[in-house]
Amino acid sequence: MIIGYTTGVFDMFHIGHLNILKQAKENCDYLIVGVTIDSFVEKYKGTRPIIPFEQRKQIVEAIKYVDRVVPQIDHDKFKVHHEYQFHKMFVGDDWKGTSKWDEFERQFSPLGVQIVYLERTKGVSSGELRKIVKKV
Repeated sequence: MIIGYTTGVFDMFHIGHLNILKQAKENCDYLIVGVTIDSFVEKYKGTRPIIPFEQRKQIVEAIKYVDRVVPQIDHDKFKVHHEYQFHKMFVGDDWKGTSKWDEFERQFSPLGVQIVYLERTKGVSSGELRKIVKKV
C-alpha cells in the first residue's frame, strides 16, 4: 500500500484545494492530510485563518479522497514521516525548484520518499479570496 502525505491550511476551502487532494489520492492508496493549526498559521503567515482549525479539519475529513486528517503543528516533515511512514509527499508545483523543496528531495530520497509536485488550479487561491473578502 502506498501512503501519501500532504498539508495545507485549507482556509476558505475552494476548488484548488479539492483538485490537489484529488490528484494526491490518484497517486497513492491511503492519503494523510495535515491541516495546519491556527497558531502555526499565524506564526508563519502573520494572519489567522478565517475558518477555525476544528472546522477546517472537519471539512477536509469529509472529502472522499482523504483517508486521515492530522494536525500540522510545524514544518517538521521528518517527524511526521517517522510517525506515519509515508511513501510520497505531495506539494503544489509552484514549489518545484525552490531551495526548500530541493532540499526535501535530497533529504527524503534515501528514505525512499518521493516528492510529487501537483498542478495547482490557476486563478484561485485562499490569498486571492482573502483580498476579495476584505473589499466587501
